[in-house]
Amino acid sequence: MDIISQLQEQVNSIAFLAFNTFGTLQRDAPPVRLSPNYPEPPPANATDDATNFTEQPKIMSAAIVRAAKQFDLLVAALPLSESGEEVQLKRIAELQAENEAVGEELQKQLDAAEQELKQVQELFNKAADNCLNMKKPEL
Repeated sequence: MDIISQLQEQVNSIAFLAFNTFGTLQRDAPPVRLSPNYPEPPPANATDDATNFTEQPKIMSAAIVRAAKQFDLLVAALPLSESGEEVQLKRIAELQAENEAVGEELQKQLDAAEQELKQVQELFNKAADNCLNMKKPEL
């Protein structure tokens, strides 16, 4: 897998972890009073969920940090462009010239293939006409 694909996978992993972390925090958070105008929320059941809730964000945030560090390592592994803008522009011009040459060659091959197709169609039509007319083929 190339480095860009690995970076994309890591971004997806970070997004997945963040989505799950926010969802879990929202789902498991104890009720709190938002305003003095609202009544007191019902008390939460004091079970293992309370201790689990305090540990779960730590575990999830550590996973996000590990994923972010892995992303940083992948970014650091990207090749650095030590060439200047002039060298890059020159390379772009070379690639465009190469692309044009390949395009011209492909066009020549396409023209030759179309000419051959016309010849084959003509021969097929002659053969079909000869079969229909029961004539011997003319060579």
